[in-house]
Amino acid sequence: MNKNSSNTMALAPNTSNKRETVCIFGTGDFGRALGHKMIQSGYPVVYGSRSTQISNLIPKDAEVLGHAEAAQKAAIIIIAIQRQHYNFLTPLAEVLHGKVLVDISNNLKLNQYPESNAEYLAQLLPGSKVVKAFNTVSAWALQSGTLDASRQVFVCGDDVEAKQMVMNIVRALGLTPLDKGSLLAAQEIENYPLQLFPMWRFPMFLSLGLTAFFFFYCVALDIIYTYIYEHNDFSFFIAITIPNRVCPVMALVLLALVYVPGIFAAIIQLYRGTKYRRFPDWLDKWMLCRKQLGLIALAFASLHVVFTLVTPLRAFASWRTGKGIISQALNNKTEPLDHTKAWLSDSYLALGILGFFLFVLLGITSLPSVSNNVNWREFRFVQSKLGYMALILCTAHTLVYGGKWFLSPSAYKWYLPNIYILSLIVPCAVLVVKFVLIFPCVDKPLTEIRQGWERNPKYSE
Repeated sequence: MNKNSSNTMALAPNTSNKRETVCIFGTGDFGRALGHKMIQSGYPVVYGSRSTQISNLIPKDAEVLGHAEAAQKAAIIIIAIQRQHYNFLTPLAEVLHGKVLVDISNNLKLNQYPESNAEYLAQLLPGSKVVKAFNTVSAWALQSGTLDASRQVFVCGDDVEAKQMVMNIVRALGLTPLDKGSLLAAQEIENYPLQLFPMWRFPMFLSLGLTAFFFFYCVALDIIYTYIYEHNDFSFFIAITIPNRVCPVMALVLLALVYVPGIFAAIIQLYRGTKYRRFPDWLDKWMLCRKQLGLIALAFASLHVVFTLVTPLRAFASWRTGKGIISQALNNKTEPLDHTKAWLSDSYLALGILGFFLFVLLGITSLPSVSNNVNWREFRFVQSKLGYMALILCTAHTLVYGGKWFLSPSAYKWYLPNIYILSLIVPCAVLVVKFVLIFPCVDKPLTEIRQGWERNPKYSE
C-alpha cells in the first residue's frame, strides 16, 4: 500500500461494519480483559494458547486454538506475554511473517534491559511488523470500564500502516491513541507505567521539607519556649493549633512559588534581550511543575479551612471563652466591643474567603476536562490575572491577621520572627517584582522580546 493510501486510512479508519479478526497470544488477566473488550466492540477474537481447552475464564464468544493455527486466522496478533517467554515465537517466524505484532508488555523496573521489549521482539522476528501499544492500560480498567485515568494509549512503530491499524483498534475500544513515533520510543513508553508521580516528586519533596521546617519552628516557639520560660504545657497544640498555622503558611508560600519561575523568566529575557535562548534546566523543571505546586497549595488551603471550622469545638477554645466570661462576671464589668478589632477580624476573614474562592477556581481550571474547553486567552486570564489576584488576597489576609506581630517585641521569641512574618517574605517579594514588571517602561520591551524582537540577534541560539 502506498503512502497516499495510508493517509486515506488515517482520515477514514474503517467505515465497514465488519471488524477484522484479532489474535491474542496469552490467556492471562490482561489478555482475557482485552479480548472481552474487543468482543464487546465487535471484533472476532481468537486466542493462541498451549492448551486449546476452553476455560470458564476465557470470553465465551472467543475461539481458542494453537499458536500457529490462531496466527493464521488474523493479521494483527497481540502478544500478551512477558519478555522472558518470547522464545517460543521463534519457531513461528514463518507463520508470523508480515503480521502485525502488538507488544503490550511491561517490565518490573526502569530500563531493565538494554533495549525495549518491543525492539527485542522485532529482533527475534525481523519479518513481522512490531507495534508497541496498550501497556499503559490496566486489566482492571478494561474489565470495570473505568477508563478515565488511563484512556490515553501510547503507540509507536516503524511501519506506518501497521501502526494505523492498531490505532484504529484503540479508537474502536473507546480509547485515545497517541502516536509517539518510531519503535525507538518504546523504551520511554515502557518506562512510563513504572514512574511514580514523575511530575510530582519535586513539589512533594519541597512541600514535605517546608512543612517539617515550619512545624518544628512552631513547636519550638509555641510549645518549648512557653514551657521553659512561662511554665505552661501547651503540647496539645500539636494536634490542631500548630497544623492550623502551618497549613495557611504552606498554602501562601507554595502559591507564591508558582509565580516565582515566571518572574525569573521575565528577568532573564530582559537581561538577554531575546527569547530564543534556553532557560537554565532548573528553571525549566520549575516551570513544568507549577501546576502541581498550585494543587498542593490548594490542598493546604483546604486543610486550613477545615481546621479553622473545628477550632470552636476544641476544649481549649471553650475554656478560654468561659474564662473570659467568668472574669467579667467576677469583676462586674462588661468589656465594650472593640470596633478596631471587629473590623480587623471581619476584614481578614473576608479576604481569606475571597482568596480561597479564587484558589478553588484556579484548581478547577487546571483540570484537563475544564482547561480543554477554554481557549488560550481565557486559560491565561484565569491562571495569571486571577492567580495574582488570589495571591494578593491571601497575602492581605495574612497581613491583616498577623500584622500585629511585626512591631510586638513579645512576638520575637528567641529573637525569631513569628511564622506569619516568615510566610510573607516570598509572596511580598513576588508581588513587588511583578509590580515593577508591569510598569510600561519594563513591560513594553518585555512584550516585544516575547513577540520575537532581539537586542543582539547574533547571540540568539
